[in-house]
Amino acid sequence: MSDEFVVDLCRRAVQITLMMAGPMLLAGMIVGLIVSIFQATTQINEQTLTFIPKIVAVFVTLLIMTPWMIHNMILFAGSIFTSISTF
Repeated sequence: MSDEFVVDLCRRAVQITLMMAGPMLLAGMIVGLIVSIFQATTQINEQTLTFIPKIVAVFVTLLIMTPWMIHNMILFAGSIFTSISTF
């Protein structure tokens, strides 16, 4: 294996990791922003108020995005096996 192959493999692994985590992080961030705006307008300063909506949003996003995530992981693993078999 060459250095370029290893660097490209690591780059693609980081890229696929960010793609898999991105939707859940984005959903948590949006819900957190909405809850913090709600807290600011109503002057409710409860720190634990954001946890349940964020957990629900991340779980729902995970349920919705699971087929897409599995498809991308299968394609990535297949490309790894194909490229390793050529060596």
